[in-house]
Amino acid sequence: MSFARALLHPAAKPVLFVLCLLPFAWLFYGALANQLGANPAEYLIRSTGDWTLRFLCITLAVTPLRVMAGLPPLARFRRMLGLFVYFYVVLHLLSYSWFDMGFDVADIAKDIAKRPFILVGFAGFVLLTPLAATSFNRAVKAMGAKRWQALHKLVYVIAGLGILHFFWMRSGKNDFAEVAIYAVILAVLLGWRLQQFLRKRKGAQGSSFSLRS
Repeated sequence: MSFARALLHPAAKPVLFVLCLLPFAWLFYGALANQLGANPAEYLIRSTGDWTLRFLCITLAVTPLRVMAGLPPLARFRRMLGLFVYFYVVLHLLSYSWFDMGFDVADIAKDIAKRPFILVGFAGFVLLTPLAATSFNRAVKAMGAKRWQALHKLVYVIAGLGILHFFWMRSGKNDFAEVAIYAVILAVLLGWRLQQFLRKRKGAQGSSFSLRS
């Protein structure tokens, strides 16, 4: 069976779903078994944040891989991967709100306003929420394809906010190695999309010129 045919197999989505849940399962088990180190709360906050960025990179990589590898079936997994970005960012926010702030809404609001990296991260979560809420076929039909696509272009802004959040968080310890890796990956993925957009625009202008000549 070819890889493209395997992607179309009915079991492909359930398998991907289970794989995407493995980080959560490990964190849940680690918390129950007390295997998250000396500071479990910090470990959970950092880990869920890391997995949010990883799934964001994976989701943004779907279209470039689909085009360059000639694998149209990859597109059927993009929605699920995008929802897992939201799943892990919700876990990230819950871990911070619960373990770090004890669900004290007033203290959380003060902390968000006081610390820029938390404000940026929260802004990314707010922008990601309507994308998750409109990731279903019914939402596409209700909004119309053009408005839906325009809304979902916010993912580029969200990616930038995610990197800025991570950068500011690590700036206190002058540890930018991981930040640089994610920044390069996202820059390549977004750069590819920009190149495709400019190529299509140039092609459309060329077509328009030839029709007028």
